[in-house]
Amino acid sequence: MTWLIRGARLIDPQRGQDAVADLYLADGRILAQAAAPAGFTPARVIEAHGLAVLPGLTDLAWRGGADPAREAQAALSAGVTRVVLPPGQAGIDGPLQALPLAPLCGPDGRLAEMAHALQDGCVAVAQGDGPLPGNRQLWLAMQYAADLDATLWLRPEDAALAQGGVAAAGPYAARLGLPAVPEEAETVALQTLFTLQRATGARLHLCHLSSAAGLDLLRQARRAGLPVTADATVQHLHLTDLDLGFYDARAHLRPPLRSQRDRDAIAQALADGTLDALCSDHCPLDDAAKSGPFALTRPGASAVELLLSLTLKWARDQSLPLAQAFACLTSGPARVLRQPAATLAPGAPADLCLVDLDDEWLPQLHGLRSVSCQTPFAGMMLPGRVRATFSGGRLSWEMPA
Repeated sequence: MTWLIRGARLIDPQRGQDAVADLYLADGRILAQAAAPAGFTPARVIEAHGLAVLPGLTDLAWRGGADPAREAQAALSAGVTRVVLPPGQAGIDGPLQALPLAPLCGPDGRLAEMAHALQDGCVAVAQGDGPLPGNRQLWLAMQYAADLDATLWLRPEDAALAQGGVAAAGPYAARLGLPAVPEEAETVALQTLFTLQRATGARLHLCHLSSAAGLDLLRQARRAGLPVTADATVQHLHLTDLDLGFYDARAHLRPPLRSQRDRDAIAQALADGTLDALCSDHCPLDDAAKSGPFALTRPGASAVELLLSLTLKWARDQSLPLAQAFACLTSGPARVLRQPAATLAPGAPADLCLVDLDDEWLPQLHGLRSVSCQTPFAGMMLPGRVRATFSGGRLSWEMPA
């Protein structure tokens, strides 16, 4: 099918583009910008004056929960066209591209067979939601991964230091009487990982960094030339431990929300390129999982539908160019995945979304498309709403009239 998207603001982080032009789609690809190709006749025209077109977004941390098909629609409604699945999650059918991660360890606790998993289509090898394995097992895993030229996705948290903790160590956790996780849980794990990485040459992706001290260690590793990428979540970009309020379980996350200093350090690290990507860490939990005493609730939040809006809010708060900010959802994740970035360049697959950057919306309890409405951003006015999403040149989601 052929499409003409007329008069849109084209924002392409991969090429640094931010300009108003027409966009022509045909045969699942972007055919041209600005001038119509000879003989082009659109089957459908979208009048996009006042709207922006972005490449399809990539979410590096997404879970399908009990209803993956519904969660996939929630992702598409937010302009997300590609997600990374945690180890063990089954693939999904439909237009949402799902990239699986291979497990680092098998059910018996031993290292899994990475080579076979990578040959079967897994994009990397990941720790998943469990704790980091012991140091010797990590050392062996890094040697194995280096031999395969594979990337290990690890969440830097020392299990002994974090054991039983549900909130970031500090005066607020102490005031609430909550078991605490010190920032040293992150920094000790990072120091171990970097030491083993220097010895093995393995490529690492660090998931969900949360502390200013951890980001300082990442900068040092980058300066030393270690092959490492890293991400943070949109929750940690905007919230602090004070957002726990009076034991609000919707703000029970892993890693825990930290101080304003840590939040500001994440924003700076994203702006200067120390962090490669933002992710939603989407975890669709039901009401029961968030009921009861805070320390007994499950960590996680529904976030994929807020990913674009929260990135736009951060860009406006920091006065960042939109192409730079949205790179955290497009070209940055592609760099982590070592795959081509989504782009609006002619010849590229037509994976894109149309966004009203000036619209605002209010996430409400029981008002999201996800099965789960457990989000700490409920009731916060957010900018930017996706009007339509294309996957492979097909209209995969459109806002109801």
